[in-house]
Amino acid sequence: MHIWVDADACPVVIKEILFRAADRASVHVTLVANQFLRIPPSPYIRFVQVQAGFDVADHEIVKRAQPGDLIITADIPLASDAVDKGAMALNPRGELYSAENIKALLTMRDFMDTLRSSGIETGGPAAFSQSDRKNFAGQLDRLINRFKR
Repeated sequence: MHIWVDADACPVVIKEILFRAADRASVHVTLVANQFLRIPPSPYIRFVQVQAGFDVADHEIVKRAQPGDLIITADIPLASDAVDKGAMALNPRGELYSAENIKALLTMRDFMDTLRSSGIETGGPAAFSQSDRKNFAGQLDRLINRFKR
């Protein structure tokens, strides 16, 4: 398993959880972003900087990901591409995207986008909470342990 991180929008606290997990479990983590990011020195953590542009980092992640890899993203279209490729996708709040739920999530995303573009106020996501952090860390540990078996 290789963990790929859509790092431009990934919360710092989630990156820190991933850094600790990489070293603890000896799992390779690669952050992909279009701006420079500092990463801790580790044989398991890498950074790939891509050109600026719409979905450039997403396309790079999909290109490099292999079946069985894990993609960390809140981007539902990227998660859908990952699932279609046989990879797993986990959002920073700990929700696992799967073949069973990704189409419904895409449909809801597109519906909300349509509402927003027509001027209807839909609000944004809830603030990132301590329970989101805990859910992510727990789900990440389960996935790494499943892979290690």
